[in-house]
Amino acid sequence: MRPVIPLVTAALLFGLGAYGVLRRRNAVLVLMSVELMLNAVNLILVTGDTLRERVTGQVFALFVIVIAAAEVGVGLALVLRLFRLRQDINTDQVALDDEPRAAAPSEEPALAQAGEQA
Repeated sequence: MRPVIPLVTAALLFGLGAYGVLRRRNAVLVLMSVELMLNAVNLILVTGDTLRERVTGQVFALFVIVIAAAEVGVGLALVLRLFRLRQDINTDQVALDDEPRAAAPSEEPALAQAGEQA
């Protein structure tokens, strides 16, 4: 088999993953796009390994699989935490700065005033 076919396939997969990371707003879809990019890298590593007839590409691909598994665990934990805090997993609404946001006016003073009037 010619090495052009897996290399072009890996390039298309990586491009599709990069597009997903840049354009998607849903955190789960962003994680899926990162996984797609990592799998494209694995395909390139294994293809390069068959061309050079060594085992180093397969070893690096195994390390990439381990890193991808750790990324899934940490990423899904972050997504669950984000969902519990905001009830939404839209990445556009995640605050990346340290400045506290303006607190919403609480309803307690209004309730206290209503209780005094009654």
